Amino acid sequence: MEQDFVLIVEDDSEISKILSVNIEDLGLKTRICDNGQDGLELARSGKFSLIILDIMLPRLDGVSLLRELRKSDARTPVLMVTARDSELDRVLGLELGADDYMSKPFSVREMTARVKALLRRSQLADDANGYRDKPVSIGKLTLDPLKRKALLGKKEVDLTVKEFDLLSLFMKNPGRAYSRSDLLNLIWGYQFEGYEHTVNTHINRLRAKIEIDPGKPEYLKTVWGVGYRFAEENELSHD
Repeated sequence: MEQDFVLIVEDDSEISKILSVNIEDLGLKTRICDNGQDGLELARSGKFSLIILDIMLPRLDGVSLLRELRKSDARTPVLMVTARDSELDRVLGLELGADDYMSKPFSVREMTARVKALLRRSQLADDANGYRDKPVSIGKLTLDPLKRKALLGKKEVDLTVKEFDLLSLFMKNPGRAYSRSDLLNLIWGYQFEGYEHTVNTHINRLRAKIEIDPGKPEYLKTVWGVGYRFAEENELSHD
């Protein structure tokens, strides 16, 4: 995979040109697409280190594009761009696996800072794969980071991108307590500060999928006054 290509999916030619010129000033290469359907096909090629995605697109909107992309690609960073600035848009992007979110109009300085931050985070994650992507098992749960799969016993658990990322963080660090703010920054990024309720929603959904009784969680425990932690092996029953 070529690590220096950025895909821009934007139907406004002036905006896509501004994005392209300034991203190439960073020493990167760009590919521009003006509709969602072609953008999805290009995104699926796996040749891009970052995708900048407008929400309002012809043929296939950005939200639908991201939803389809995340079914097969959970790793490529996606920066969503929209003329709207509603909480609904932002939360929807979070739910579907967007890595950052930028509202029009935006400054060139803001855009380049976000692009560099996303590429830096992605590179750090790639560098860590050698020792972080080994399968992890705790109790009846098994996590395979490379295959992006989680098993409860022999049954695969159907997880969204962010649910998997949360479970991965917890299972790789059993016993460690994380605040909601910690989880928001580690999984979604600092730019989503103030959306701690999104963490609560994802924790509840994750518990519903991995716990026998979500009301009395065995794996994903609440640390009162702090946040959440994952149980260590010696805390689990082995019935």
